[in-house]
Amino acid sequence: MEKLFLPSFPKTCLNYQIPAKVENSPEVHPKSRKKTLSFTKRNEPIIIPDEQLEYLCRNGSLLEAEKALDSMFQQGSKVKRSTYLNLLESCIDSGSVHLGRILHSRFGLLPQPDVFLETKLLSMYAKCGCLVDARKVFDSMRERNLYTWSAMIGAYSREHRWKEVSKLFRLMMGDGVLPDDFLLPKILQGCANCGDVETGKLIHSVVIKLGMTSCLRVSNSILAVYAKCGELSLATKFFRRMEERDVVAWNSVLLAYCQNGKHEEAVELVEEMEKEGISPGLVTWNILIGGYNQLGKCDAAMDLMQKMESFGVTADVFTWTAMISGLIHNGKRYQALDTFRRMFLAGVVPNGVTIMSAVSACSCLKVLNLGSEVHSIAVKMGFMDDVLVGNSLVDMYSKCGKLEDARKVFDSVKNKDVYTWNSMITGYCHAEYCGKAYELFTRMQDANVKPNIITWNTMISGYIKNGDEGEAMDLFQRMEKDGKVQRNTASWNLIIAGYIQNGKKDEALELFRKMQFSRFTPNSVTILSLLPACANLLATKMVREIHGCVLRRNLDAVHAVKNALTDTYAKSGDIAYARTIFKGMETKDIITWNSLIGGYVLHGRYGPALDLFNQMKTQGIKPNRGTLSSIILAHGLMGNVDEGKKVFSSIADDYNIIPALEHCSAMISLYGRSNRLEEAVQFIQEMNVQSETPIWESFLTGCRIHGDIDLAIHAAEHLFSLEPENPITENVVSQIYALGAKLGRSLEGKKPRRDNLLKKPLGHSWIEVRNSIHTFTTGDKSQLCTDVLYPWVEKLCRLDDRNDQYNGELLIEEEGREETCGIHSEKFAMAFGLISSSRAHKTIRILKNLRMCRDCHNTAKYISRRYGCDILLEDTRCLHHFKNGDCSCKDYW
Repeated sequence: MEKLFLPSFPKTCLNYQIPAKVENSPEVHPKSRKKTLSFTKRNEPIIIPDEQLEYLCRNGSLLEAEKALDSMFQQGSKVKRSTYLNLLESCIDSGSVHLGRILHSRFGLLPQPDVFLETKLLSMYAKCGCLVDARKVFDSMRERNLYTWSAMIGAYSREHRWKEVSKLFRLMMGDGVLPDDFLLPKILQGCANCGDVETGKLIHSVVIKLGMTSCLRVSNSILAVYAKCGELSLATKFFRRMEERDVVAWNSVLLAYCQNGKHEEAVELVEEMEKEGISPGLVTWNILIGGYNQLGKCDAAMDLMQKMESFGVTADVFTWTAMISGLIHNGKRYQALDTFRRMFLAGVVPNGVTIMSAVSACSCLKVLNLGSEVHSIAVKMGFMDDVLVGNSLVDMYSKCGKLEDARKVFDSVKNKDVYTWNSMITGYCHAEYCGKAYELFTRMQDANVKPNIITWNTMISGYIKNGDEGEAMDLFQRMEKDGKVQRNTASWNLIIAGYIQNGKKDEALELFRKMQFSRFTPNSVTILSLLPACANLLATKMVREIHGCVLRRNLDAVHAVKNALTDTYAKSGDIAYARTIFKGMETKDIITWNSLIGGYVLHGRYGPALDLFNQMKTQGIKPNRGTLSSIILAHGLMGNVDEGKKVFSSIADDYNIIPALEHCSAMISLYGRSNRLEEAVQFIQEMNVQSETPIWESFLTGCRIHGDIDLAIHAAEHLFSLEPENPITENVVSQIYALGAKLGRSLEGKKPRRDNLLKKPLGHSWIEVRNSIHTFTTGDKSQLCTDVLYPWVEKLCRLDDRNDQYNGELLIEEEGREETCGIHSEKFAMAFGLISSSRAHKTIRILKNLRMCRDCHNTAKYISRRYGCDILLEDTRCLHHFKNGDCSCKDYW
């Protein structure tokens, strides 16, 4: 075996000459040693025979050997070179690094340590798992020969420290030592596994200079470097120039083709391989099957499995596992579980990765019964000590809602890694058991397992889901300071989304700014979380700020982001710019069309909405639920009831969609706008939607606008039975009942309690002026309102020459009348907007928390005509666009 270590180049290239074999030395053989007995007591040290040390080591009596060594050291005795080598070999065989360290400390017992002994010491440390100690011995050596470098490189290879292998080769070359054909494949393996193609090219040149290109093992290793590093062109050239090609070489170049997505060419190579008389082996087929699965061509991979059997090659556990994993990664999880079953029927024993993959499929599908079966298989086959299997089972039981079972598996995993803890913590967080999750989070650190970024993000997500953004923010701030874990974009996205979810939009937008200031790059998830928070009239500038970020980060290439921008611009009042983005989009999906169609309907512009609908159908895009509800509303705005009814009928007849609440509500609006209230009642009964609040709210609007007190009472009775504790509902219902009693109608329904009626809803309006949001309340007594705005509103009312003609409308409002409550908040907001603006053409944007009353609606129309301004006011019913004395809602809201 020693000849395998001899370099294949001249000895003059080496720094160290190999000593003669120690077996030929007389000192090895005990019979050649003269033994003398003496009964005279001397002061000379007692010599413990080397044979005794060797005997103790061979029989595993390492403790006695240790004592013997200590005795020899104290007496100043020496140990023979061969004995020391045998002792080190015994340490390697028994894995006793403790005795090895003692031998290292007793290096002085040797007559003259040499490079061979030091290399053996290095190997002992390496093979006992003490790589750091091995490297210390290596670095301290004055002389290092080929065997020394081989031992050190081999040690790093066993630990899969591939980059260190590559670095050691360069140091070795700098030291003037050249590798042989035994060491070169190890170094090349390191280059291939760490992607160091440059070092691979350097070795290739060294091989050519040393005339080793004819060595098949070396050539195969060079080819593997080019293949694994994705250098298809280099791999192909090298492969074609090889003097000899075995199945290993063919497999390497096949792998290169598969990794580069050239699977058809790989199949052609297999055919060429057969023509050269080399039969494809199991590894060859596994490479092809794995390649097709990575490309998502699972059916082709399955065909290959059947084809390999026709070649007389039986699929092994790696074949089946690759097939199962490929099916799972491509979303074919039921098929993956069926393949797992067929593997058992074929008599192939699964490995840990197979079990883990099967459990993962059950986890994604949330099929508890199948997951439990796979768990039983794992127990019977002894895979429960495999931490990957344990982790997958914890995840599966957690996702299936069986936290107790998940915890049992978690507790049974002996060597928990960070993924084990994360799986259980994630389970608790998803179930909103943040207390238990935090308990594990603390225990994890006590067990010396450092939480990673996924752990911290999961905990933050859990608290956000639980509505506790305070704890989430505390963790967000602690993760870098206490946890020493760098936040990532996902961390920022979670905390931003959490604040939006809990209604704290301003704080979320401020966090977005801090995120960019902290040099974190927002991604599409950040933008898609923020934009819905800006879908109101006061967020126009914020939408533009986010849009600027989108353009700077090239996120406009993400289709979903452009869809969201179209929708948000429309909802924030800028329908023109929404149309601009729409026109600029190269591809438009159903969400794109719906965003702009819905935007036009929101702004009361039924003409462009219907035109877009026709364009969409011409381009072959099938409408969905959202499209059809918008189109029914558009026909309602147009007053075309018959066309609206046709669209509703087409929902089920033409598009096979079950009509939903949104479609029924749109139909009630359609009937209500055209004063076809009896048909609306009939529709409600036919569709069996009497228990839906939005239906009766929409119906009541029609009754109020058209002055039908009887049907209004009917709607009020239903509304109050559905929401008896809603103060707005109580207020409206009480007004209807009072009006009905005044008109002599009999009232049989349950009436609101009198004490509740004293708590009238208070109107609030918000307006943005010069980058600041100003809030006004009904009957506002602030100095600004008292001294400036109230006189302005009174003067406006005197100038208003309109007649308060309500055309038989029922005066039923969500807010109390101004005679009792004071001037409504939106009037103060409109006045403040006009006074504060210096521009000739003014656009005033206002948000209100209640439905706008008829008087304020008329006032807004008058202001828009008198002052030539646009007023965009969004209340709880719709978006009003007042311009030139008209409103986009057509006075129906």
